[in-house]
Amino acid sequence: MRSKRYVTMLDPFQQRYGQLFTTAILVPALISDILCAACILAALGGMMSIVLDVSSTISIIISAAVSIIYTLFGGLYAVAYTDIIQLSFIVICLWVCVPFMFLSPAVTDAPQTPHFNQSSFPSWIGEVKLEDAGKWTDDFLVLSVGGLAFQALFQRILAASSSTRAQVTCFAAGGLTFFLGIPSMIIGALATSADWNQTDYGLPPPYERGEAGNVLPLALSYITPSWMSVLGIGAVAAAVMSSMDSVMLSSASMFTQNIYKTMLRKQASERELQWVIRISVLLVGLAGTGLAFNKTSIVELWLLTTDLLYCLVAPQLVCVVHLRSTNCYGAISGYVIALLLRALSGEPALGLPSVLLYPGWRQEDGVIRQYFPFKTLIVLISFAAINLVSWLFQLAFTRHLIPQSWDVMNSFKKKIEAEVEEERPISNENKDFVLSTAL
Repeated sequence: MRSKRYVTMLDPFQQRYGQLFTTAILVPALISDILCAACILAALGGMMSIVLDVSSTISIIISAAVSIIYTLFGGLYAVAYTDIIQLSFIVICLWVCVPFMFLSPAVTDAPQTPHFNQSSFPSWIGEVKLEDAGKWTDDFLVLSVGGLAFQALFQRILAASSSTRAQVTCFAAGGLTFFLGIPSMIIGALATSADWNQTDYGLPPPYERGEAGNVLPLALSYITPSWMSVLGIGAVAAAVMSSMDSVMLSSASMFTQNIYKTMLRKQASERELQWVIRISVLLVGLAGTGLAFNKTSIVELWLLTTDLLYCLVAPQLVCVVHLRSTNCYGAISGYVIALLLRALSGEPALGLPSVLLYPGWRQEDGVIRQYFPFKTLIVLISFAAINLVSWLFQLAFTRHLIPQSWDVMNSFKKKIEAEVEEERPISNENKDFVLSTAL
């Protein structure tokens, strides 16, 4: 995608399938960005209310206002430079908190009996049963593969100075992700073995109070010194700012580049486009801020964020980038099938009832929950439908079983133009990308 000099993730859709289907792909991408902004703001609000005893509403509003303002006036440059500062702050602050956790009396003086399932203490480590393997597998693929369809990821890749640097950035980010997760894992492990009775939190421990999901802010607040907990909340706030500005700018860039500039105002000036981006950033930020006050679980909200991208966008993105045989008719068929199947499968977080019941479903607290990896099944069905319908329509039009005048989407005319565009000579700067694709 970088070697073809795309600007957004939607550019290949616009080039191959046209404006109508590009707009359809924008909808789940835009919804996912708004949900992502709401998720990270809600996480910050919950943490600040624990560590600093500040109202979560106030912390959400202040964080959203700061990120919206500097994204409005700085654009991608502001996002890039602030990300460097914020990323460094995250690494330093969380790693500095770890030694103070080890030296805390609540940890060093705690009984050395491991607090797992065989002890009298309630375990914070759950059990993965065989009958739950389908749901765990589904959630894993949703978070890993669905996350690849985020415009926030592609705006970094497509803004790289070369294709080779874009590749290196991706691989480096993948390795750095594991490194950034280590301090949080250590803090969680130490909190497991801590004697909470020696802290101001007291007994019962967070698990019995139903606050195991807040173990990071609770550990920073009650096990480390107060000034250290402030550094910890600073690290989390930096992470929130970094993610918030990315999702706002990604939605704004997709709307401006692929909708406003190409469909609404083709003759728009550069200054006009800048104002459209700023207004879009403001609207996305306000929408995410409003949803952040919702009481939905942060984990459920995060899964829902990537759920739409995984089921609707990911198979489409693979086909449009890597398979030249697909066309708009197949893409529309796969999109509609995936949307219907996902809606009929239900979603407890949104209150959607489950019409389709897959093997292994259960009713918990009056709510039907699916334990079959149905989201992955929807992706596979969508992928198969895209290719099968595309092949059928190509066969029908090329063998004149259907008159060429019935090609209402102009798919085959667009396909020829797209192939001519792709066969243009690649510059020397982009030959490195072709040679290193084997990576």
